[in-house]
Amino acid sequence: MAKAYIMMNCDLGEEKEVIQSLQEIVGIKEAHGTLGLYDIVAQIECTTDEKIQEIVTKQIRKIPKINSSMTLTSSESGQLFQIAEKLVGAMLGQNSSQAYVVFHCEKGEEYPTLKNLCKIPEIKEADVVFGYYDVICRVESSSEEVLQDVITRAIRGLPNLKTSMTLNIIKEQESK
Repeated sequence: MAKAYIMMNCDLGEEKEVIQSLQEIVGIKEAHGTLGLYDIVAQIECTTDEKIQEIVTKQIRKIPKINSSMTLTSSESGQLFQIAEKLVGAMLGQNSSQAYVVFHCEKGEEYPTLKNLCKIPEIKEADVVFGYYDVICRVESSSEEVLQDVITRAIRGLPNLKTSMTLNIIKEQESK
């Protein structure tokens, strides 16, 4: 299964409408409004990388209120990150505080970083990606305080990280 993450900026105040448009596209697994450098993060899962390219270029980039986008394609690292183990006691998307964190790693340290992320219980998904960043992960916790602690102490304390950027998910922009 091919996977990609699309980080987008849109017209001010139009996030909810753009998220609704994204959720209507076949292949979009999830889309969330975020705080940070990007307004929205969406995850695509398709059978091929070519299908992802088609969705990004022919559908997502055609949404009128999206001003810019960055695509991070997954490197098929799913076998390293066993999401089923993380779902015990905390279903994906059920925690009240959530964020995506993207990283730049020291050269060649992407997979060791992914393995280290797997040891943090609040990390629900993680992938080595190709594009501007090296690794992306989704963090979920029971409160903002716990989320901040996990990000600042557990994640940013990992070896071989050069930089990170956090995109907090805004629940109020969910269209469901």
